[in-house]
Amino acid sequence: MRPYVAGVDTSTQSCKVIIWDPATGQIVREGKASHPDGTEIHPDHWWTAFEQALEAAGGLDDVHALSVGGQQHGMVCLDADGQVIRPALLWNDTRSAQAAVDLIEEYGGETGGNADGVQRGNDSEGLDAACCTGGTQESGVGQRATELATAHEVGKRWWVEATGSVPVASFTVTKLRWLADNEPENAARIAAICLPHDWLTWKISGSTDLADLRTDRSDASGTGYVAADGSTYRYDILARALHIDEDAARRIILPRICEPWEVAGRGDATRGWGEILLGPGCGDNAGAALGVDLRPGQALLSLGTSGVISAVAAQPVADPEGLVAGFSDASGHWLPLACTLNASRIIDAMCKVTGLDYDAFDEAALSVPDARGLVLVPYFEGERTPNLPHATATLSGMTLANSAPEYVARATVEGLLGLMRFALDAVRNLGAPIDEVVMVGGGARSRAVQALADGVLGARVRVAPSAEYVALGAARQAAEVARRAG
Repeated sequence: MRPYVAGVDTSTQSCKVIIWDPATGQIVREGKASHPDGTEIHPDHWWTAFEQALEAAGGLDDVHALSVGGQQHGMVCLDADGQVIRPALLWNDTRSAQAAVDLIEEYGGETGGNADGVQRGNDSEGLDAACCTGGTQESGVGQRATELATAHEVGKRWWVEATGSVPVASFTVTKLRWLADNEPENAARIAAICLPHDWLTWKISGSTDLADLRTDRSDASGTGYVAADGSTYRYDILARALHIDEDAARRIILPRICEPWEVAGRGDATRGWGEILLGPGCGDNAGAALGVDLRPGQALLSLGTSGVISAVAAQPVADPEGLVAGFSDASGHWLPLACTLNASRIIDAMCKVTGLDYDAFDEAALSVPDARGLVLVPYFEGERTPNLPHATATLSGMTLANSAPEYVARATVEGLLGLMRFALDAVRNLGAPIDEVVMVGGGARSRAVQALADGVLGARVRVAPSAEYVALGAARQAAEVARRAG
């Protein structure tokens, strides 16, 4: 009997493979390979990176089961031969922002009001900077919500009831609408639609049959065309997104949604891997929750390319404002989640501005008691929470007294944590009791972030040991799949 399992994290920036021993809970070996930069990428790059990471991890000769965790929402469209039609649009590609508005308003009635005006331009101007200094959501987003058209408000409620979430530019359904509007010839070729982790699992299986595509509740719940129960596709929504009728939508192959611990397939025997069971996989946030063994009363704060606040819930959670997505988790429960487009790269950007390296940046931020009135609204890549896809970052309140690197560094860390507090409060406001925040990710390694987190977030913060938690969560899933399979 092979003693180990493998967990894979196919993330925005790279592919990580860990070989894990379920008996001891120890990582035996691991490997990593980078993905190209950008917000759209051909999936072949994911396969190349997986092969490189797997080689670096020493292969699968002693592995019994494998699961893949991956970035959510990415749109992978396949033709009838299983070939990728166009590069995948990733979760952080915001070109479908207007498509999200259109889909919301179409379900809310006649399109109108000033919703389009709210979504365009430099949305960060006029937004109360309290959202980035630990303030509540009401000052910025609440004011904007009152400006939205009635159709938009009605539409948001419809989407929450139907799918558990209000679509934003990140969601797959909005990217499909963008495709139908802007590349109709590619939309017409679609035979199957899947997500990044679905595609990679399918490739690992060696199958070329589209009917063998598999996914799980957690990743499927982030598409925008799965019902709030997390297990049923809404072909009527898919049809509307693609401007086709429902019969045509039902002819498109979507990955079968597996149960949490179900065997989703087997590894490609022609590659000499032997008998390897494949788990259903999971979205990256659900994988991280498994990896840290997240419990009720805790929130997971992941500071990576994106910032994510998530909490485990026994019942579905619905936020009519759309700040919190009612996703499913990887274990049969739910994972209310608020995600920001900006997180650790806020510090990356301001390190370049100040000319400081990471250690010096931390030291500078901690050398002063506050930012002396300097405020960073950190919407470098637009923003999802609050939903301001066209926003830009602003540094305001500058005076001769605070125009020094240490105050810029302090304002940067406060801006990052304030944005996370905004997302945390959105989850709290739905009734989720959160006493402890477990912080993970590259951004959590910052000494300044660690030192200021408790005060800004208003909770006890525990920094988890540095680890590849998405890959570890996928490995835990693989171990349980193997155990139940006997």
